[in-house]
Amino acid sequence: MTDNPFPGDDAELPVRPLIFKGRGSTSNQSGRFERLQREAFDDGWAQEESETETPRLITEIIHDNSRSILHYNDSPDIPFDRSINPYRGCEHGCTYCYARPSHTYLGFSAGLDFESRILVKPDAAALLHQALSKPAYVCQPIAMGTNTDPYQPLERQQRITRQIIEVLAEHQHPLTIVTKSAMVERDIDLLAPMAAQNLARVFISITTLDRHLSRVMEPRAAAPQRRLQTLEKLAQAGIPCGVMTAPMIPALNDAEMESILQHAHDAGARYAGYVLLRLPLEVAPLFEEWLQHHFPLKAAHVMSIIRQSRGGKAYDAQFHQRMRGQGIFADLLAQRFRLAASKLGFMQERSPLNTTLFRPPARTANMKAKQPSPQGDLFE
Repeated sequence: MTDNPFPGDDAELPVRPLIFKGRGSTSNQSGRFERLQREAFDDGWAQEESETETPRLITEIIHDNSRSILHYNDSPDIPFDRSINPYRGCEHGCTYCYARPSHTYLGFSAGLDFESRILVKPDAAALLHQALSKPAYVCQPIAMGTNTDPYQPLERQQRITRQIIEVLAEHQHPLTIVTKSAMVERDIDLLAPMAAQNLARVFISITTLDRHLSRVMEPRAAAPQRRLQTLEKLAQAGIPCGVMTAPMIPALNDAEMESILQHAHDAGARYAGYVLLRLPLEVAPLFEEWLQHHFPLKAAHVMSIIRQSRGGKAYDAQFHQRMRGQGIFADLLAQRFRLAASKLGFMQERSPLNTTLFRPPARTANMKAKQPSPQGDLFE
């Protein structure tokens, strides 16, 4: 016999995931740099049935006072050496996003914090103008959308991406854009004239054509069919465009690869690429939580194939391996992509953008206003 008046209270109760409408993550675990770790548990005060509607999670905007805007890299497996990210964090909330761990450097979680506490760079255009005016600057294409999406919902009000493109257009500097947002259509008036001079190229990321899967996997991104319409509008405007079937997730969306490529080509895409799912650092447990909640019957199978493709681990960060993986599934996926892309006539090589038209800003335009000297005009 037991003295416990509430039978069953000694049993461990399941923890309810944090399901917020329009958000991808189901938890907000502390980052790897934090001294203290948060752990969810059920204290018995679970919501009543009449209170099951989770309140909205409001996006918090934080000003990022970065002193530079261009990020350089020397990675041998990506086709650019510099990029711009107008935002840190991304409201699109893609559960698989490999950029999530970057939020932990700021003391935030890679989970819900990543998609609800967004750092914006209001001085981005001025900082870019400053960088382009440096005497040692050598023009090479600038990539946008390589970490977080430059056209996430906040861009509608912030307009930082447009300001950056305005600077690049003014000085005839080449750029490439990757996005899963239809908002890029807003800037066709800038991108089309640049494309006519071989200064711009846009890639639309399409992960799935299944609206339900897209809604739970990338909740605030444009619907798949809307992205195809965006491809069509870009192509009609004369802007070279491509499709990124990324990421391909085993047993979840990989069967759609050929269909996505076909629809994208029909819409006007002439370049194509793919990436096998990447789960660095905090992304792996976040993705597994998401799988268990939305696709519990597939979760173990999906993670099994991922580990088979990553040398037995959830992720392999080696150059040239991190994008493609290894093993039977990875090799088959690569072969399928090559065959489908070749059959549809996608260009195998991307022609270089034009760097010869670049006109650097006048240096005087970027010089800071002179501060009054305590020595008067002695050193003027």
